[in-house]
Amino acid sequence: MKKRVLAMALVAAMAGTMLTGCGGGNGGSADSGNDSGAGAETEAPAADAPAAADGAKVVKIGVYEPASGDNGAGGKQEVLGMQYANKTTPTVEIGGEEYTVQLEIVDNESSNDKGPSAASSLVGSGVSVVLGSYGSGVSIAASDVFKQAGIPAIGVTCTNPQVTEGNTHYFRICFLDPFQGTVLANFANEKFSAKKAYILTKQGDDYSKGLGFYFQEAFEDLGGEVEASEFPDGTTDYNSYITAAKNAGAEVFFAPVSTEAAANIIEQAATLGLGVPLMAGDTWDSNVILNAAKGKDVQIYVSTFYQEGGNPEFDNGFKEYLNSDNTAKTNNGGDDTISAVSAMGYDAYYVALEALKAAGSTDPAAVNEALWDVTYSGVSGSIAFDEINGDALRDTAYVKCANTETGAWDFEKEQGVN
Repeated sequence: MKKRVLAMALVAAMAGTMLTGCGGGNGGSADSGNDSGAGAETEAPAADAPAAADGAKVVKIGVYEPASGDNGAGGKQEVLGMQYANKTTPTVEIGGEEYTVQLEIVDNESSNDKGPSAASSLVGSGVSVVLGSYGSGVSIAASDVFKQAGIPAIGVTCTNPQVTEGNTHYFRICFLDPFQGTVLANFANEKFSAKKAYILTKQGDDYSKGLGFYFQEAFEDLGGEVEASEFPDGTTDYNSYITAAKNAGAEVFFAPVSTEAAANIIEQAATLGLGVPLMAGDTWDSNVILNAAKGKDVQIYVSTFYQEGGNPEFDNGFKEYLNSDNTAKTNNGGDDTISAVSAMGYDAYYVALEALKAAGSTDPAAVNEALWDVTYSGVSGSIAFDEINGDALRDTAYVKCANTETGAWDFEKEQGVN
């Protein structure tokens, strides 16, 4: 715990940051460092490994993800990466013995209010480590449940700084929104020489507001000007916001929102002739966006964690998996487009296996301790955790452009920060 002793001393001196994150769920946020949060009375079950029907030992990995709600589409794609990894590598050697890996999957419904109950069900099932969630808000909401149970969690694409800040049990393998917001602002400045941006975010959505904040901060630091608006939950008509952007003379339209809202924004931007690039973060890296944009006069640029083609072995195997399993293909939106969140889910599974092997035990406390020193070369890049918060050491994002003719993503560039 030498790393963590230093880490917690530094964290104690840090001020809290704005809540942000990938696809934040509905409802209010919970502070991941608060001992009195939901699930505070929950304790982890005994760590003795259960046995499968054939007598083999079993280790359970919890999957805390949305399968419904605003972020259900993205959550299903993230889970697919884990399921494919589990199909490819169904066993792991722990302490000299072979264990069958069993995924325990729950639906947190994209809801900060319902997430803690889903998390509690994982605790009750005897998992050794948890993966998830797509959505920082729901990750923060469940944090105290895992904390009080003594179970470590590995965030996959939850980009909110507060998911890991100030605690010893939540890790993550993705980049963070301060980085992502700066990447996108730099791209807008370099690609389009943009000096005026319109930012549209969703009220009460930690991810949306947070990434909007970091983009605005970085864009203004580059000498740009911003006009910003928020829309309430339940909004489907975005015409007034698009018109406001046009009237303001915006050169880019930045909308870090859910894919559900994005599809409507894309449709209405095309109808009204917005005429400037639509930009967003990792939530827009989805075939939902490609389908909404196909055949329309729009430009769409997104930042993300992985570009299809980055690892041909993974790409080919994952596509074969999708095309051989109707349920998997349906959960992927009906085609075999590879979403970056699937690649990240795949990598997260193997990071969990590395932690189990390093721990030499299925005991969650041992796995938690082992995670600090885990390194893994994944399809999305090299993964290691910093000594302060357990955040991944990432310094690159991928920027893609939606090809409205082919209905696929075209790789634009790797983008870092200046």
